[in-house]
This record gives sequence, structure tokens and C-alpha cells, in this order.
Amino acid sequence: MSPTLIKAIIFITLALILYTIGVWTEKIGKTLKPFHLIFFWAGLICDSLGTFLMSKLTDSAESKALSLHGITGAIAIILMMVHAVWATVVLVKKDEKSLHTFHRFSLFVWIVWLVPYILGMMMGMGR
Repeated sequence: MSPTLIKAIIFITLALILYTIGVWTEKIGKTLKPFHLIFFWAGLICDSLGTFLMSKLTDSAESKALSLHGITGAIAIILMMVHAVWATVVLVKKDEKSLHTFHRFSLFVWIVWLVPYILGMMMGMGR
């Protein structure tokens, strides 16, 4: 296993751990707090770094081809970015209704994020 692959796996696994902690502690607590925001942003950063490192490992023909993993991965990163920015806005505005209902969007984004994560694991195990 190459050092780049090991780093990519570590970052993507950290993203899973951080994002899961943020989403589920928010859902269980039923209120968005600054604590959750730290986990959302950290998860996004780790996922982006892991994705960047993984992309360095693919050859040019593979990386140009559209795949279910690539499409769902791009959607997931975009949703994570929207999620983190929106959570920041909600916290800054201190909108009570949004603070108490934001966990619904968080859970949706987390589930969407799991799709490319699981697809990537299945692809990796197939090699």
C-alpha cells in the first residue's frame, strides 16, 4: 500500500468519525451548537484532503470517466460545504427554530455522504 493511499484512507476515515460525531450529537441534543460546527468543518476538511489524495492515485483515464462513486462523491462534498456554511449562518443568526430543526438536514447530508464512502470501500476491497 502506498503512503499516499494510507494518508487518504486516514483522512477519509477521520472525516467519517468527525462528521458522524457532529451529526449524531446534534440529532441527540436536538439543538445546533458551535461544538457541532467544529465537527462539520473538520469533517469537510478531512474528506476534501482524503479525496484530493485519492484523486492523485488514479490514472488520467480513470479520473476522467464519470462513475457512480465520482458523481456521488462530488454531490456529497458539495452538500457538506452547503451544510457547514448553512450551519454557520444559523448559529450566527441565532434563529431558534432553525437551531432546533437543523438536525434534519444534517442527517440527510450524512446519509448522502455515506453512499460514496461505502462505494469507495467496496471498490477498494475489490482490488
